[in-house]
Amino acid sequence: MPDSTNPDTTVRTPARGRYRFREYHVTTVPDPVALPTLEAVCVTGEEHNCGATSGTLHTPDELTRWIAGHCATTGHGVYEQTARTILRAEPGAWQ
Repeated sequence: MPDSTNPDTTVRTPARGRYRFREYHVTTVPDPVALPTLEAVCVTGEEHNCGATSGTLHTPDELTRWIAGHCATTGHGVYEQTARTILRAEPGAWQ
């Protein structure tokens, strides 16, 4: 088929084919040796966030105590929590 902008050239059609992909099933399991980490950041504020951070903690109770202490001293009530866990991939079979 000629190109509408240049009648002397031909347009190539892409190759047609059917591609099939196999799936590799992987499950993730928390690493029993690694401790999960939790962190909170105070996001209270009108013009900008407070930005106070708890640092890395390892239990929800430690995080709650930090939030309670920061709230008691500042009156701030809105926090963003980040939880991280080390995972191990356990490969499954090709299907």
